[in-house]
Amino acid sequence: MTAPDFIRDRSLPFAVGVASTMLLTALSARVGRARAEAGVPYPYMYAERHDAEKDSAKHIFNCTQRAHQNTLEWYPSFLLLLLGASIEHPAAAAVAGAVWLASRWVFAEGYCTGDPAKRNRGVFGMLGLLALLGMSAKTAVAMIVA
Repeated sequence: MTAPDFIRDRSLPFAVGVASTMLLTALSARVGRARAEAGVPYPYMYAERHDAEKDSAKHIFNCTQRAHQNTLEWYPSFLLLLLGASIEHPAAAAVAGAVWLASRWVFAEGYCTGDPAKRNRGVFGMLGLLALLGMSAKTAVAMIVA
């Protein structure tokens, strides 16, 4: 495989990585809108519990902020696993990565309703993440024993 073929074969995982940045940007913008609607000033990460219990806009802001924060918590692992999996399995890595991205949108859509239980609609993303983990582990073992 020549260098251009290697790069071309990894265009799909790269596109998924770029799409992941767009997802984070969209979630960040959503937090900004919810913050403005709830009147939660900077630098506060969340509305206080007693305020959120009385004001649905503040409660929805907290849920929206938490959806974004949870995605950020998983993001480094996702990127590392996407990179590792794409070394030997670029097409499968792209599919698994796209599944994870779709699930994070569904997760956020559910959470941002103000009903935290609806975030569980995005649990299918763990299948994508586990697939990336498996492919990355296989690649790592192959690299070690090579």
